[in-house]
Amino acid sequence: MKRSTYFLILALACIGLATWGGRTLAADEPAKVDGAWDFSSETPRGTMTSTLTIQQDGATLKGTMKGQRGESPLQGSVTGNKISFTVTRDTPNGTFTIEYTGTLDGDTITGTSHSERFDGKWTAKRQVAK
Repeated sequence: MKRSTYFLILALACIGLATWGGRTLAADEPAKVDGAWDFSSETPRGTMTSTLTIQQDGATLKGTMKGQRGESPLQGSVTGNKISFTVTRDTPNGTFTIEYTGTLDGDTITGTSHSERFDGKWTAKRQVAK
């Protein structure tokens, strides 16, 4: 009787560890963020809107940000539901890079931005396929 109880406890412990380990691995998988996103950013000059187009290869991101100030390339990465990317803009006042970080929740990403000129908050909503 003791031997069968020991094996039962051991089997349950193995199942529990396998389940916990699987969840940990799944949490580290990159979220799916490829596609088109409606992007809104709070800046010192007011709210700016753009369209993000993201191509995803595993955890690596590339794409474009297109808005009233033209189109700029983006590069970044995604780990779990955390996204980070940079956009380099050419302006009449010179070239500068904005760093974006955010968290994906369903079809919405919210985050913060940072550059040598300003810090801000942003939101992106996944566009519905037409």
